[in-house]
Amino acid sequence: MDKNKILEEIFANDPFGILTVKPASNPARNEEERLIASFHEINEFYEKNKREPNQTNGIQEHQLYTRLKGLRENSNKVEILKNHDPFGLLAIKPKEFNSLEDIFSDDSLGLLEDDSESIFTLKHVKKQDERASTDFVAKRKVCKDFKKYEELFKSCQSDLKNKKRKLLKFKQESLREKEFYVHNGVLLFLESIFSQEKKQEFKTGSRVRKDGRTRIIFENGTESNMLYRSLYKILLANGQTVSENIEKVNEIFAEKFSNVTDEDKEAGFIYILKSKSPKKEIKEIQNLYKIGYSTVAVEERIKNANKEPTYLMADVHIVMIYKCFNMNPQKLEHILHTFFGESCLSLDVFDEEGNRHTPREWFIAPLYIIEEAVRMAISGEILNYRYDSTKEEIVSRE
Repeated sequence: MDKNKILEEIFANDPFGILTVKPASNPARNEEERLIASFHEINEFYEKNKREPNQTNGIQEHQLYTRLKGLRENSNKVEILKNHDPFGLLAIKPKEFNSLEDIFSDDSLGLLEDDSESIFTLKHVKKQDERASTDFVAKRKVCKDFKKYEELFKSCQSDLKNKKRKLLKFKQESLREKEFYVHNGVLLFLESIFSQEKKQEFKTGSRVRKDGRTRIIFENGTESNMLYRSLYKILLANGQTVSENIEKVNEIFAEKFSNVTDEDKEAGFIYILKSKSPKKEIKEIQNLYKIGYSTVAVEERIKNANKEPTYLMADVHIVMIYKCFNMNPQKLEHILHTFFGESCLSLDVFDEEGNRHTPREWFIAPLYIIEEAVRMAISGEILNYRYDSTKEEIVSRE
């Protein structure tokens, strides 16, 4: 069979249209056009909400807030956009502070907030970390209905011990109801947030910030109703988020993508594998995992792994399997591969006949990061984030 005939058969056997190149619907925009388009999104937000975007009202609004702040600080971009600024968002004068009241009213980050009676009633000044720790303990009281939370704490501790849960770095978007957190070794459960919106007036306009009391249950049978922002600050300073039970994540995965019944069609499997290769150049790579897709049972798919270049010509260990119903697992696989693209393994593998292959489904990333990426893919959040392989963190795309 000649090469031309082989190519014809490859292009003819393309059920998913992978080899079909679609022409771009719009020509590529230059840098100035992209700048104007990005500023237009801010104008649309202001026209709809009658206010500037706020940094504490969700990820999308925070992105607009950061974008506007960056534009204001760049005189060249302000000059380009001056004819596209109908609301005068870029014409911000430097702030003037003529009194203490001006300073306190401009506390957009809540740095001057405190639960104490007044900053002017100081009696004994303690170190900052000592004061925060004392405040964290002083607000507690006996939890009268602790029995209904006791099993939750025991289960969480058991999951941590058996590595079904992990301790993750705390971030602002991590603060949610019905989740576990750790502060200075103390396990706590955020039962509820009694959210309030505080409106503050500034010369540049009014801003609305989330605050309010919380109900926090501690493992030792006490509880607290400290302020939402106070809890946020103390966890940000020295706290961790407890991840979901991985088995629960699997259940959410199935529920998110389908309401599975006997009539539903099984579409395939997304799997995470670890290599058992004895080769030094592979064995010494920390956090190396394969993220793949299979239409057959994963155990069946990997039974000849030691003879297939895609498995690095070695046996593999199954780390995780996600069964997919009524969906396209290839799309999910593609999303995850794109997300971890910059940490893709670059290694040549030779098959039994000496042919060279470069597998593209192996990625270098901590397992808990991969699990979090799957969770974010389920919720759709993953589109707003990227994986920074240098820091081994999931970071905002903004």
